[in-house]
Amino acid sequence: MNIEEFFLKSVGEWNSMRSGHSLAFQDFEEIRSKIKIFPSKRNDLRVIKFLKDNSINTNAVNKTFLINWEAKSEWIEEDQEGNSFGESILVPIEISKKEGKIIRSFGYTEAVKVVSLYKILDDGTLIIYSDYSHTCTEERIWFVSNNLRSRSSVTRSIDSLAILQTSYASEIRVLKK
Repeated sequence: MNIEEFFLKSVGEWNSMRSGHSLAFQDFEEIRSKIKIFPSKRNDLRVIKFLKDNSINTNAVNKTFLINWEAKSEWIEEDQEGNSFGESILVPIEISKKEGKIIRSFGYTEAVKVVSLYKILDDGTLIIYSDYSHTCTEERIWFVSNNLRSRSSVTRSIDSLAILQTSYASEIRVLKK
């Protein structure tokens, strides 16, 4: 499986239940999310602007994907504004069949553009390595079945490599009747 096949297999709407463990604060968080993953259209102005603003050669890009989410966390009060929803443009760039880069308009750990490295294991597990200004994250995403994905992450401090947070999510595809 290559990166484009992985994302095409991920296209659809997913219900996600994630538990996050903040080792730094010794706290636990439960997050329920609706996630939508879909290929972007070639004429999507947001994608065109993102590619142009980041000097990404469109000839090197086969497909781009959009992920949007809406999350409910016990850490965010109902009347409080927070990062409870968002959208990210994903631009996978293959270096080889199993490795490459993913340029994201909105990162997993920090709400900034990030260039991540990825590799795909022989069992189809996608591993994404992202370095931010103060943290680095390793995400693992794998399919248990066609309609069930699992995701785990470990976030570390760049300065000390101390583990700050871990998480695990089960993502179930919404099947339309």
